[in-house]
Amino acid sequence: MANDITGQTEPGHGKSGQTALMIGAVGVVFGDIGTSPLYAMKEALHHARAGTDPHLATYGVISLVFWAMVLLVTIKYVIFLMRADNAGEGGTLALMALAQKALGRYSPTVFFLGVCGAALFYGDSIITPALSVLSAVEGVKDAPGIGHSLDQYILPIAFVILIALFLAQSRGTEKVARLFGPIMLLWFVVIAGMGVYYIIQKPAILAALSPHYGLSFLLANGVTGFIILGSVFLVVTGAEALYADMGHFGKKPINRGWIWIVFPALMLNYLGQGALTLVDPTAQSNPFWRMVPEAFYWPVLILAGLATVIASQAVITGAFSMTQQAVQLGLLPRMDIRRTSETQAGQIFVPQMNTMLMIGVVFLVAIFKSSEALTSAYGIAVTGTMFISTIMAYIVIRKIWLWSRLRTLALLVPLGIIEAIFMASNLTKLLSGAWMPLAFGGILIFVMATWIKGSHILAAKATRDSLPLSDLVEMMKKRPPHRVAGTAIFLTSDADVAPVALMHNLKHNKMLHEKNVVLTVKTANTPRVDLDQRVTITPLNDDFTVVTLTFGFMETPNIPQALGICRKRGLKFDILSTSFFVGKRSVVPSANSGMPLWQDKLFIFLMKNAANPTEFFHIPPGRVVELGTQVTV
Repeated sequence: MANDITGQTEPGHGKSGQTALMIGAVGVVFGDIGTSPLYAMKEALHHARAGTDPHLATYGVISLVFWAMVLLVTIKYVIFLMRADNAGEGGTLALMALAQKALGRYSPTVFFLGVCGAALFYGDSIITPALSVLSAVEGVKDAPGIGHSLDQYILPIAFVILIALFLAQSRGTEKVARLFGPIMLLWFVVIAGMGVYYIIQKPAILAALSPHYGLSFLLANGVTGFIILGSVFLVVTGAEALYADMGHFGKKPINRGWIWIVFPALMLNYLGQGALTLVDPTAQSNPFWRMVPEAFYWPVLILAGLATVIASQAVITGAFSMTQQAVQLGLLPRMDIRRTSETQAGQIFVPQMNTMLMIGVVFLVAIFKSSEALTSAYGIAVTGTMFISTIMAYIVIRKIWLWSRLRTLALLVPLGIIEAIFMASNLTKLLSGAWMPLAFGGILIFVMATWIKGSHILAAKATRDSLPLSDLVEMMKKRPPHRVAGTAIFLTSDADVAPVALMHNLKHNKMLHEKNVVLTVKTANTPRVDLDQRVTITPLNDDFTVVTLTFGFMETPNIPQALGICRKRGLKFDILSTSFFVGKRSVVPSANSGMPLWQDKLFIFLMKNAANPTEFFHIPPGRVVELGTQVTV
């Protein structure tokens, strides 16, 4: 990454490097918000109350679109929230970890907000591919000379594109991603050019940037105006990506990409769509595709298809990254996380999450069948995530930036009120589709809560039933067991108590290795941990050493690689002749535990489907000894 967390160019990177990063950011970060012109304007105009002056409807919608992007994207994210980075990383979970660190203690409220934000993000992750691809494919309806003859193929084409997109994830996107930037740059140039063409025909449309028209339009539509806000919000969906992908590109490339390229291109296109509806009121039914010149219709349709695939890829990659963070922070069970690039740290593939997203996306397209129906489901997840980030930002601004309460509230209260209004507006679509992301998010929150609570119950029970490690060490001095050559490493989540695998080894094998390492893996509240802070070594005596490995929540824990650092610290052993002892717990439900029996069974199901620790921690399989025990929850 050519950018440090302050946004300053690193030594050796000039303007060309920054430009390349900006184009890369345009390809990855702005795919979602960049494809909003396909459906946002059409949806907002569609909900305008019958009898409303068409000119006021057009001017009002554009005014609302402009100020939504200024306030929620430019001011909130680009100017302020992107400064609230966690060692260069952004996003809901990174902000949660930063807020926890700022408080200096564990806060259940902040933790719950982070869990809700993550769950809503997953809801957004299944809607974005479905809506984006479907809205592009639907462009064939207005294709010259085609009419409605291809309508019956819209859904099959969308299914093929989406399924192919998910099946391609396992191969990685490193090579294809290099084309994302140029393709999206071309997309923004094309939609800006289309907009300019119609603005020239009706330059009076520029007056729509005045907030007066937006307010007048809302008042003229009464309650309907409130509902229209939910459609207007579609223009800022994807704004969270600016913050979430900050760690991949840095602040300056994203900020410059938005201010110099994306924002101007989007506004020119929205103004152009507005100008077209003034020239031809019938264009309100589908203003984006009606503004495409007939001679360039098919090239633009193909370009739109590519842009929506890129937008979908960006949100899928974001879901993989979110899953990695959630697993590291203990919100979800261990999952198989594969790296698809030897050079790009952010290129990962999570098979379980990929399958779940693919099923969800295909299900959505099959149920809703059109982009118009899907827009009702869109927005609520994004507004919820935005509102949560505003609440957590209060802690960061007060505790880390050291702003006064009055100054902090002066910034966040207006933004929070706007987001709350947008959220309430989207809730009016509850019965027509908005229930879906809320239901999906609610299920994920419940799954996370079950995993967290079950893990705590299991850890507490293990601590109660275990012997303190210090006591075991003293007992060994008095009654030393049979010794064998070599090194044994015992994995445990609590280094203060004797690992289950160690106790079973003594009980059944009645022997102890010459060197014994009690190994604990911890996750920090930072995205990455410096190598000099990776390993902590605490010798107990000549026989036992406690080693703690610390990884950031954006890192994949690799135990053999991290143990290589131990040699520099004086703890030497041959990894190829070392045995790793892992305790394998067989969990059975109990009606007397801290959870209902049915929730116990859900937790056990999650445990059984969790990734094997041997694979998750990249331990050589031939060096692992598993010792099982049965516990109840």
